[in-house]
Amino acid sequence: MPELEQSRLLRTELPGPRSAALMQRKQAFVSPGVGTTMPVFAARAAGGIVEDVDGNRFIDLGSGIAVTTVGSSAPRVVEAVRAQVAEFTHTCFMITPYESYVAVAEALARLTPGDGEKRSALFNSGSEAVENAVKIARSYTGRDAVVVFDHAYHGRTNLTMAMTAKVAPYKHGFGPFAGEVYRAPMSYPSRDGLSGPEAARRALSQIETQVGAGNLAALVIEPIQGEGGFVVPAPGFLKALADWCTANGVVFVADEVQSGFGRTGTMFAVEHEDVVPDLVVSAKGIAGGLPLSAVTGRADIMDAVHTGGLGGTYGGNPLACAAALAVIETIERDGLLERARQIETLVLGRLSALDDPRIGDVRGRGAMLAAEFVHPATGEPDAALAKAVAAHAHSQGVITLTCGTWGNVIRFLPPLSISDELLTEGLDVIAAALKEN
Repeated sequence: MPELEQSRLLRTELPGPRSAALMQRKQAFVSPGVGTTMPVFAARAAGGIVEDVDGNRFIDLGSGIAVTTVGSSAPRVVEAVRAQVAEFTHTCFMITPYESYVAVAEALARLTPGDGEKRSALFNSGSEAVENAVKIARSYTGRDAVVVFDHAYHGRTNLTMAMTAKVAPYKHGFGPFAGEVYRAPMSYPSRDGLSGPEAARRALSQIETQVGAGNLAALVIEPIQGEGGFVVPAPGFLKALADWCTANGVVFVADEVQSGFGRTGTMFAVEHEDVVPDLVVSAKGIAGGLPLSAVTGRADIMDAVHTGGLGGTYGGNPLACAAALAVIETIERDGLLERARQIETLVLGRLSALDDPRIGDVRGRGAMLAAEFVHPATGEPDAALAKAVAAHAHSQGVITLTCGTWGNVIRFLPPLSISDELLTEGLDVIAAALKEN
């Protein structure tokens, strides 16, 4: 198959005839509970481009929600998966184990923050890994309560829905939810005006009053929030929370599902704050598009679970493990952490230069960046503008995603393999969308 040309091209109106026909089939046979952002069906993807079934080519600023960080169908990933699928596709690690699972655990012990002895357990999705991190923390501490934060997103299982802050569309109509989950205020610098230590004191005061340290198994936090709006806490916030957890025997869990695996210019976002979590949750970008997730952490905590207490039929599937090892090799050999930092400079510089009063905040790290839209007179969230800008971008062949508690944030998650030229062109479309609206 020829290489996918790295250029934006609209051959048809959107959706094209083939996508329109596929959408009719989707509506006939797929649950309407599974929505789509774009009305087009993908046929190929590589580098910074997604091509649909009608031959339209889109600049990819979403990476499948931070999954194809090294690029879709990255060469090393494709080669590794092809080799593995020819050997065996599945045995279940809990039945007859295989080396690649162990190799992924070894790599995670090396890559996650901290120098102590570590263990990992592999699963399928971010939600599943977050839920297992809570199980592990409860087993280790003998306590029940879990603290999460305003604007948090942790998944769609029953427990992780309880841990997620946003009701629609993630929680509405799906209760009752798991108990012993408590919510604390997040550091949101552009809205609360607090320093990191001040925001931490506010949160910890509420935790101590409403939960009690002696009842708390785990504090779970995204070092940079994802669906909640790419909120970057003020410096010192995470460190103060981690220190409090250490002093009180609480397991500090960094949910790095969206922010991990090179996305922010370090392997894990928590490294920006020099914090060493007790447990780290990985998923999304870990395996280049194959379903894999992990909980990695201190050996004494991971060893607290009885044999047979963790696992799952597909957890650490050999194809996904092969892909993960290829992803790690690609990040390290191709200098993709530095590439993420270059993307940060380009995107933040361009967004800041727009100088539009409706952009209330531009934030993020590496290739995990966002613009928050507000009403200039009040600073209140402007979800309608974010939706309109994203829709215009879609119509012009640029894949963008909205997020945020109020739906007023556009997030930029380009694959690290995207060229500066494509990235600049995509941002040009965003700038034009702002002028149109």
